[in-house]
Amino acid sequence: MNRSNAPRSGLWQELLATDPYLVGAIGFLMVFGLVMVYSASIAIAQQDTGDPAYFLLHQIANVIVALVAGFAIVRTPLLFWKAVGPYLLLAGLALLMIVLVPGIGERVNGSTRWINLRVIAVQPSEFMKMFMLVYVAGYLTRRRDELHNFVQGIVLIGLVLGVVGVLLLKEPDFGTTVVISMTVFGMMFLAGVSLWHFLSLGVAGLGCMALLTVISPYRLGRVSSFLHPWANAYGSGFQLTQSLIAFGHGGLWGAGLGESVQKLFYLPDPQTDFLFSIVAEELGFIAVLAVIGMFAIIVIRAFRIAAEAERSGDYFAARLAEGIGLLFGIQAIVNMGVDMGVLPTKGLTLPFMSYGGSSTLLSVGVAALLMRIAMESRTSGAIP
Repeated sequence: MNRSNAPRSGLWQELLATDPYLVGAIGFLMVFGLVMVYSASIAIAQQDTGDPAYFLLHQIANVIVALVAGFAIVRTPLLFWKAVGPYLLLAGLALLMIVLVPGIGERVNGSTRWINLRVIAVQPSEFMKMFMLVYVAGYLTRRRDELHNFVQGIVLIGLVLGVVGVLLLKEPDFGTTVVISMTVFGMMFLAGVSLWHFLSLGVAGLGCMALLTVISPYRLGRVSSFLHPWANAYGSGFQLTQSLIAFGHGGLWGAGLGESVQKLFYLPDPQTDFLFSIVAEELGFIAVLAVIGMFAIIVIRAFRIAAEAERSGDYFAARLAEGIGLLFGIQAIVNMGVDMGVLPTKGLTLPFMSYGGSSTLLSVGVAALLMRIAMESRTSGAIP
């Protein structure tokens, strides 16, 4: 039986049989995320809405919608994604432009990143991550014999990345710009672009990021507060110092589930960007290691799946799986690094765990693409 036409009742069993480690790690993070979103948001939800379960119920709805979309994606052949890559890129660019139109884009905390559709608020930058993965994987496959050339290997992708970056910075969304850029750079390197061309692009990219930081008082202030958070603990360094207090309070075993102090209106956005800090405070270093371990499993499995696709001759699947592994790894590292004070503050969620409809849909959708790659690769050889 063709896998794309497999009975719905047996899809769960097929996913588990294809890669139980990947499914288990993702399932753990999603269930654990629901528990921690509820714990982290009780006080805020009670104050803002009068319902302590407000964020939990909305996140459950987000997960259900994401799973439905994920099942649709996992049943869609990779040939479809390979064909629609350029159209997805154009759709993503259109959404990034629409969100900047006055009266359409919703401004929250100084950034215009959402399109409010009344029923749901859509964040185009989240979907752009997936669209860029699909497009770049297709481009690297079509041009795989020309990647040693400077124009085909570097310039064309660099131009696309530059346009996307400009639109993201207009919101502004520097964190997503960094994640997408690093993911695309990694995909290009793994695809075999010339090392010197890659290094030149990397140096140029770092130079642009440094320049954008220096010329923006807002970003420069974030870097300054990251380097010296306690110098202005109640101003620019407030988020980081409160996050560090959460980690210190948690210690090895944590203060206990539901016993966080920092979620009581000290730490901003405890259910989104700083959920990892609440995990550390309530369940301690052991839980921190568990979450890091689950993301490590996802990244390792992504690269194992990519290697199997490469051996079977499916270069598009290989490039896409590598990009997915890089995306999850980089975004998780940035989010956790910010919360632990080893990276400057960025407005990025923790995949699979943080509260948010667009973030949850993106995480599950990209994971479903990875599972589709694993399912198709398994037809030509066992994935180790």
